[in-house]
Amino acid sequence: MSATTTPSVRPKDADDSIESQILDAALVQFEKVGVKKTTIEDVARQAGVDRVTVYRRVGSRDDLVQAVVSREVRVVLAEVAQIAERHEDIGDLVADILVTVLTKWRNHPLAQRMLAIEPERVITKLTTEGATVFTLSVATTAAALERATARGLMPETPDLLTRAEVVCRVVHSLILAPHGGVPLESTPELTAFARTYLLPIIVG
Repeated sequence: MSATTTPSVRPKDADDSIESQILDAALVQFEKVGVKKTTIEDVARQAGVDRVTVYRRVGSRDDLVQAVVSREVRVVLAEVAQIAERHEDIGDLVADILVTVLTKWRNHPLAQRMLAIEPERVITKLTTEGATVFTLSVATTAAALERATARGLMPETPDLLTRAEVVCRVVHSLILAPHGGVPLESTPELTAFARTYLLPIIVG
């Protein structure tokens, strides 16, 4: 095959770099003006690519939202995955997971902007369209607890995945409905809640 007819092959890391560039640009646009006012053209301009590249690499605006949200969630879960190595007490570990997740959520510019101007989109992404992210959250939490078990911080529990899911559902509800009768604003309040109510779910 001649040089003129040899198909070009783009390295995988180049693909990843372009996609990350697009998602970074989408995150900037979403934080600045919200999802509804963001167009594919805006994202392409911000990323320094053409709109066809955005469609080809990621997809529509809804696909961009899902990809950005999923990536931001994975950043938090990557931190959760390391929590088991930071503690010698299972109560401290469970409290750290709760504090980490809720603090990251409450302080994330995109999450807070979407809650303020497009709450219905947040609800959709966390409920009817959130199965994949939720499943990943449960798996990450269970893995952290399995490492804690291996380190002797808690007894072996045959239904650990189920317990992790129950805890994740509680945390999920705190994200969706942050205001209630129980004060859960400060780190001490969250820590006390985790030790009193989430820890018994995990250790039985």
